[in-house]
Amino acid sequence: MLAFRFVHTADIHLDSPLKSLAMRDEALAEVVGNATRTTFRRTVDLCVSEDVHALLIAGDLYDGSQTSMKTARFLALEMERLDAAGIPVFIIRGNHDAASKITRELALPENVTVFPGKAQVVETYWNNHSVAVHGVSFRDPHAPNTLLDRFGAPVMGAFNIGMLHTSLGGAQGHDPYAPCTLADLKATAFDYWALGHIHQRSVDASTTTVVMPGIPQGRDIGEAGNKSVTLVSVADDGSVELEERHIAVAQFERLEVDCHQLSDWPDLIEALKHALRSARRDHAGEHLIVRPVLTGATPLAWRAGRDLDLLLAEAQNVTEPIGSLWIDKIELALSTASNASTGGAVEELAQIIAQRSLPPNDPAVLEDVERLLKYLPRELRGLLGDSEEKTAATIADAMQQGAMEVLARLEETGG
Repeated sequence: MLAFRFVHTADIHLDSPLKSLAMRDEALAEVVGNATRTTFRRTVDLCVSEDVHALLIAGDLYDGSQTSMKTARFLALEMERLDAAGIPVFIIRGNHDAASKITRELALPENVTVFPGKAQVVETYWNNHSVAVHGVSFRDPHAPNTLLDRFGAPVMGAFNIGMLHTSLGGAQGHDPYAPCTLADLKATAFDYWALGHIHQRSVDASTTTVVMPGIPQGRDIGEAGNKSVTLVSVADDGSVELEERHIAVAQFERLEVDCHQLSDWPDLIEALKHALRSARRDHAGEHLIVRPVLTGATPLAWRAGRDLDLLLAEAQNVTEPIGSLWIDKIELALSTASNASTGGAVEELAQIIAQRSLPPNDPAVLEDVERLLKYLPRELRGLLGDSEEKTAATIADAMQQGAMEVLARLEETGG
């Protein structure tokens, strides 16, 4: 029999700026500009409609050092909605929250508990069941050491929930913050661990239930897929049932377009259009933002590289009437078809590019990138990515496409 329920989310990154999208498409930027706010509002709606007993936010409610009090006021109003519904909120600060200048200045209603840098436990009753919520916040933007040693023992006779912002065992694209392992978490004998920091959802339900809910609203193609918050139901016997609730405004997806052996330009265009229409039909999200990736061996590889702007225009002719399908950009992963090989130096260069990754970590490349970033306005410096891994991937992609464009022009002029 159901004892109580709560919603667990993390990594909301309120008002996270989507700089790269704004630069590419003003209309798309408008769609996703308020996406993090709308998704959070829908999280509150979910709590109210499902009559849950609490909302748990496991860090990175904010997005770093942003200073807008409008963001703070928005959050306060949403917390007041939960207060009016009698729903308590438990928050821990993550690495981005620790960097925020308004995090400690914001006055929140009494239903909100923000855990300090020293681990604390709140003992309460949800539907006449004893619950102990343990939490610890980041004091600083970096936490290279484990925070588990700050937690106390589980409260006897209670359902014990631990809240921790952690890189866990490590994940690509995420710095090692408050590292720990699944075994470490299970050794605490808590019943549920509400984690945050890694933007990809993961669940381990053996003995202790450990949930990393992932980011509820993706912000770029690196955060592709259907994002969610987690609705947790706990039975009288302490068993836990998890439900993913998809409430994101927009969903990002890479879209592979097979162009193998296509030899006529209209056929390539039709393959792109068909893939776009199918993607919109197959994904139920409110807004779908795709990055078509053209793959396969085709004699049209050179022309696709040369006429990438025409491909984008054809794609937009499909998406604009739909109104809920958007193009992030078009990526080319084409190679020259073997039966269309022209031979010579251009072909040899094409084979080298197809077989090898260009070196984004080359010192000369990094020096040029650092020089470029130095002269960009501060608000545009995130265009290449906000982490070393994302920046390297962006550089590699740009170098690959640039090389293909050069080869296309060489082929056009006869090498």
